[in-house]
Amino acid sequence: MTLKTAVIGVGSMGKNHARIYWELPNADLVGVADFDKDTADSIANKYGTKAYYDYKVLLDEAKPDAVTLAVPTIYHRDIALEIIDRGIPLLIEKPIAFTIEEGQSIIDAAKKKNVKLMIGHIERFNPAIITLKEHVSQGKLGRIFQMDAHRQGPFPARIADVGVVVDLAVHDLDVMRFVSQKEVIRVYAETEKHIHSKYEDLLTGLVRFSDGIIGTLVINWLTPTKIREFIVTGERGLYRCDYLTQDLFFFENPVSSGSEWDNLRVLRGVREGQMVRHIIAKKEPLRSEQEAFLDAVENDKPVAVSGEDGLRALELAKTIVKSGTDHRIISTEVN
Repeated sequence: MTLKTAVIGVGSMGKNHARIYWELPNADLVGVADFDKDTADSIANKYGTKAYYDYKVLLDEAKPDAVTLAVPTIYHRDIALEIIDRGIPLLIEKPIAFTIEEGQSIIDAAKKKNVKLMIGHIERFNPAIITLKEHVSQGKLGRIFQMDAHRQGPFPARIADVGVVVDLAVHDLDVMRFVSQKEVIRVYAETEKHIHSKYEDLLTGLVRFSDGIIGTLVINWLTPTKIREFIVTGERGLYRCDYLTQDLFFFENPVSSGSEWDNLRVLRGVREGQMVRHIIAKKEPLRSEQEAFLDAVENDKPVAVSGEDGLRALELAKTIVKSGTDHRIISTEVN
């Protein structure tokens, strides 16, 4: 079965969604829409499809079976509701919406119309993160103590409507929940504005999980080179994941003779053991994300990243922004 697909918003991320739909054998890219005529024309010509400058015309004429929404965040709600109202399955680039209330309205509309809604938290589809989660779920690390996220790089000219927390930290907040399968119960953050006139461009944050795991976030738009690293420390050692190279390393903390980790409630000592580099079949995460979306649509499966997942990541990001502004610890426990 071939699904008719379309992309609304073909800027920095949307153009890649268009490319992948064009490449996938079970997808037919029937149109792209963008507020900017030159951008729409350029992407449409590149992938042999039709350009639209009004997304409503695209929806009504091309009648796609599935749509990616990749416009600036401030426009997510209004366009998403139009797509959902037509009963079309929707993949929204993260974050789900500009505000929590807008995100909830999208989720509510999708449930009411029984429309599949998936949020594009792309790092869940990184092969290194998938392998890391499998190992953690199998207990290979033992009890988790800490997760550390480093997401740093130069300022992106594409950003105008959100700061570094909502744009970047949502990735790592979602990955932390995904890997640990635990919820954040409180946060504390320090944020600064150095080169971004309206929103924060630097974050140092702490998050506490329901089972005692501590998460740290070092995120900024001030570093001249891109750093994308995720570290998980536990009883049996440490995993270090490089998002960019899709490499995963395990640094072992050997069990001392005469003791069993499963019977220990506190770590009695740490010493250096072997380092293992896991062999991972590398793949473009965005391709895996779109394949998962189309699979859910075609085979009526649950989506890989739900609207609720996207909303929770946004809620945590907004709370971190508030903590940084108010200089206080904030509880985030889920009722």
